[in-house]
Amino acid sequence: MSSPSPSSGASSPLRDARRSRFTYRQLAQMATYSTSTPLRVVAHIDLDAFYAQCEMIRLGVPEDKPLAVQQWQGLIAVNYPARKWEIGRHCNITEAKKLCPELIAQHVATWREGDDKWAYRDDAAANIATDKVSLDPYRLQSRKILALIKESLPKDLQKVEKASIDEVFLDLSAHIHSELLRRFPELSNPPPSGDAAESLPFPSAAALDWRDDNLVVLEEDQEALDPDWDDIVILMGSEIVRGVRAQIRGKLGYTCSAGIASNKLVSKLGSAFKKPNAQTVVRSRAVLPFLTAIKVTKMRNLGGKLGDQVVSTFGTESVKELRDIPLDQFKARLGEETAVWLYNTIRGIDHSEINSRTQIKSMLSAKSFRPSIKTPEQAIKWLRIFAGDIYSRLVEEGILEYKRWPRTINLHHRHAGQTRSKSSSISSGKALDEQALFTLAKELLHQIIAEGDVWPCANLSLSVGGFEEGVKNNMGIGAFFKKRDETPPLRPFDTVPESSTTEQQSKKPRLDKPSIHRFFHKRPAGDQDPLNVKESLNADQLQPNGASFPQLDQEKNNPEISSHETTETGNSAHFTGLSCLRCKASFADDMSFQSHQDWHFAKDIQDGERVKPTFAGQPAASRGHPPKGSGLASKRGRGGSKLEQGQSKLTFG
Repeated sequence: MSSPSPSSGASSPLRDARRSRFTYRQLAQMATYSTSTPLRVVAHIDLDAFYAQCEMIRLGVPEDKPLAVQQWQGLIAVNYPARKWEIGRHCNITEAKKLCPELIAQHVATWREGDDKWAYRDDAAANIATDKVSLDPYRLQSRKILALIKESLPKDLQKVEKASIDEVFLDLSAHIHSELLRRFPELSNPPPSGDAAESLPFPSAAALDWRDDNLVVLEEDQEALDPDWDDIVILMGSEIVRGVRAQIRGKLGYTCSAGIASNKLVSKLGSAFKKPNAQTVVRSRAVLPFLTAIKVTKMRNLGGKLGDQVVSTFGTESVKELRDIPLDQFKARLGEETAVWLYNTIRGIDHSEINSRTQIKSMLSAKSFRPSIKTPEQAIKWLRIFAGDIYSRLVEEGILEYKRWPRTINLHHRHAGQTRSKSSSISSGKALDEQALFTLAKELLHQIIAEGDVWPCANLSLSVGGFEEGVKNNMGIGAFFKKRDETPPLRPFDTVPESSTTEQQSKKPRLDKPSIHRFFHKRPAGDQDPLNVKESLNADQLQPNGASFPQLDQEKNNPEISSHETTETGNSAHFTGLSCLRCKASFADDMSFQSHQDWHFAKDIQDGERVKPTFAGQPAASRGHPPKGSGLASKRGRGGSKLEQGQSKLTFG
């Protein structure tokens, strides 16, 4: 016996005398995207063989034709018709065509010396020494898909995270909460007792219409239970996702798979469960049975070294077998923080948030040379290509409108297994175009060459980072300390990030009064505002880490992939003359030094008024991310330096 499905849109009376397992508080938490409410609904949408689909749509290839995307002699994407011939990304082009003579092999677009834009070339595979791969065609399609997803959801009730070029997370909780109150008006009433911990009335629906969803099967006794509100909300989530997927299919032609669950961990596993062009629903009661058949190395954040360590330590990659291991044993072998995180993960517990910021932190353009290059002239030709590659993406990020502006440029050079790195600041007040990037890159190359013993070169990579965000109708205090001729028109900034390189100011201090900074104590020398800091990356940091393309094995270690986030470490340079204890900047005269200290003081005032979000009181394990290695806590930004004679510490508030 079944009652009308909530998907009908009709209001359903809540007359059942039974009470739900869920409370009014947990219902209300949905509206705030709480990660702790058991009524949370998260979806993961994953484009099917995305690169291959991009080429099929561009070329007008029928969907039943086998197609692979070629990079040099290897394959980086294979569509589903080609996979029936047992063609995988491990195949080279020769092997693939032996398996499937009808295979359509489309080489990726490339940059070539002398061109101002990437292009598709028939002879690209034969010109590995002179061409550089471009993934821009796929980035452009990815942006279109992301924009359409956002258009398909209520503007004020959406939380969307672009996880990579071909996958997106959606937190649908607030959207579903609003729809839930519309379909079940009784839920809008306050709890009769006035206590938010009171249980909700039990929903009247005895059966739910899952349509074409792949529903993870439960044990017979579990399946016989009447659905509670966690089943209702996840059904509503599946309806929303089905509509989003239909929009992508109808307007852009792409198929995608999806997973709908209560968190990111399980929804991502669900999207891969039945591909292509399908969606899987993992109800709360089905999480443990669903994970039983999953290998631990297939779970988020366990596909690398940590997953390998777990398998080697406990002798199994079965989630079911790992769940039989006591928490104390995990702690003894992995450390407490990692143990708690792993213990929760293999049980499908994940409180990580959906991060709606989709902007990249850095841009990189790189090339591994086979054979190695041996002259500065060869390197300079590649730097011009890198500059064009990066600038085309900067334009898309809004550099022409001063929406986002990189503050640092870095060049990395590999010779005989060793990597040398040089960096420079990028002035926010001067025109930044392809030629300017190229000029800065050449200067960094000349610095590396001056150190000697740099040929032959096996790899070059150019990157920009330290992006600043532009704001309207407000100016950060840093803007008032720039030279007049270096301040760009209509480009106010709300702040000068601590991680960016800051321009030296030329304003001279007044000599008739002591500088105001002398009345305040100094910060510890370790609290630096990195002016003119030279950055250095080790060889491992130069390799794309797969964060942007986690499902493409060849791309994970492919130096051709030209956009990923990097972690950069600063090394202080050595100067002569007057030197700032906080940032190690040097000055030729006392007036410049005093002016620089005034800038620090003004910057400190601005920073002190800015409220920064924290995870106060929340352990790392509860946020859904693998805990980082233990180490001494950072003391950056803390007070505690000794006061000089005659100084006193001010108390605010």
